[in-house]
Amino acid sequence: MEYFVSRGSVVRSIWSKADVVLFIFAGSAAEFALNKAVDWLYFTGRLPADPLARLFSTVEYARQIVFAERAGAERAIDTIAAIHGAVEAKRGMAIPDWAYRDVLYMLISYSIQAFEALERPMTEAEKAEVFDVFSRVGHRMGIRGLPGSFAEWELAREQHLSQHLAHSAFTTDLYKQYRLHLGPVRYRLLLEAQRLVAPLTVRQLLGLSGRSWLRPILPVYRRLQHLAFSRWVRASLLPTAYKAQILALDGDPAMRLVA
Repeated sequence: MEYFVSRGSVVRSIWSKADVVLFIFAGSAAEFALNKAVDWLYFTGRLPADPLARLFSTVEYARQIVFAERAGAERAIDTIAAIHGAVEAKRGMAIPDWAYRDVLYMLISYSIQAFEALERPMTEAEKAEVFDVFSRVGHRMGIRGLPGSFAEWELAREQHLSQHLAHSAFTTDLYKQYRLHLGPVRYRLLLEAQRLVAPLTVRQLLGLSGRSWLRPILPVYRRLQHLAFSRWVRASLLPTAYKAQILALDGDPAMRLVA
């Protein structure tokens, strides 16, 4: 059986760890709020209405792509493209190619940053593997202007950060929604996670100065993350309505079906 992402890929390791996926979401939530194309998310109303539901919708598609065999992954990518096409038709205008690229760049960047923050440093070959997977997603979606290598992506990523981000009324409103849906304690954890994984440009625009207090406890986390107590602490911090869905992010979904 041919898979879109090989069974031994580091990308599968990244997306099979609930904590890493949540840190990917934390970074993306910060950058989405600043993106100059965030008005598209307000057009549908889904993100401001329920940021957590939007998270699980996005994560579900990403995991379908990462863990499915090739045909199934390509169907998931085609579904994503069709959903965006329908939104474009409803609004009567096209989402800019740079906005599509920005989302792919976020997935590449935060997959690397979250894994390195919570697990270990990645090799250049592993980083290039992350780039390759999401680049193939972009090509399948028909996104134009994608970089041809990880080195080219690094340059394009820096250009994006300098040109496509701005603090706006959408930023302020989205952070109000994050706090409303997460509650004060989980909201503070979100901000600390963003301090860990978001680039300097993003942190400056959001006023997230200073070092995260999570950083000193990461070595302890790495030693204890597989213990039952660690999983209990994580579950205690999760919103009750989404606890089962978040805990289900651990591991390869296909392997759970086989079991």
